[in-house]
Amino acid sequence: MKNTIGNSLTVTLFGESHGKAIGAVIDGIASGIAVDEEYIASQLTRRRPKDARSTPRQEKDEFSILSGVFEGHTTGTPICITIPNADTHSSDYGEMQYKMRPSHADFTANCRYNGWQDFRGGGHFSGRITAALVAAGALVLPALNKKGIHINTNILSIAGETTEEKRNEKILSAKADGDSVGGVLETAVTGVPAGVGEPWFDTVEGMISHAVFSIPAVKGIEFGLGFDFADKTGSQANDQMYVEDNTVKCYTNNNGGVIGGITNGMPIVFRAVIKPTPTISKEQKTVDIRNMEDTTLAARGRHDPCIVHRAAVVVESVTALVIADMLGAKYGTDWLAKFE
Repeated sequence: MKNTIGNSLTVTLFGESHGKAIGAVIDGIASGIAVDEEYIASQLTRRRPKDARSTPRQEKDEFSILSGVFEGHTTGTPICITIPNADTHSSDYGEMQYKMRPSHADFTANCRYNGWQDFRGGGHFSGRITAALVAAGALVLPALNKKGIHINTNILSIAGETTEEKRNEKILSAKADGDSVGGVLETAVTGVPAGVGEPWFDTVEGMISHAVFSIPAVKGIEFGLGFDFADKTGSQANDQMYVEDNTVKCYTNNNGGVIGGITNGMPIVFRAVIKPTPTISKEQKTVDIRNMEDTTLAARGRHDPCIVHRAAVVVESVTALVIADMLGAKYGTDWLAKFE
């Protein structure tokens, strides 16, 4: 199992949903970056369950930084962050050791690891692990902000609804029916200079997509106009250019800030599709892999009727890690710690 992403700056995830702890090791981060533990805590709070729209599982996410930080600043050595698991109900998952949840990683994990995987709460494939990604992202986001680079993710829609009231109604209705709903998130990255990224295999779109697709439940991503390009002519789709204050800019941003896999100085804009939470209490057809027979499953346990609102900060966090990695490749890893 490979659990590391990045080139100049790497992040390795560890832990399982119902294990003792989850966490991340961040390597390649510059020395001298201020580490704000209150900010890390606030980012983790954004990811935690919110009211009746989310799972009843409540983890405090009282993280510990075990290495790589001294007197409030990064040392340049690997940073290890751990987050304990406390509110686990592992007995809820006994039936799901052999009854595979449709559209969950239960079956594929069993195929990949020959039945040795930790199945409790989804194990290493659980959305719980994204807390470690948020903590890692919170290490670099303030440094990016000081460089004038800002990342923001908003909810575009949930279950086809765009207004908050209607979205919440859809979530609560699905919950009452033992079901779940998905949605779309839109992310904008501003302040990244032109010329970041590599052609062909390490494009900005490719690297961001690689990270965003690591988030459980993400099933699609598009940049700029995305699939709407198919209905445009070249004259409609092209981002025409002009000069302002000795800087090249575009009248439109249909390409989402990326041309040829490289940033053009416009905001990087992309949308990610979050599928409905696969674990639902509605009875569904599935298989029992122990007896190799058809069966049904109405999942027990505590699960989100929608994770779109919780996933926003995760998308921001992984995007921050990718942007920091790509900037490190262009300017050197120490660049992130040099402030004027």
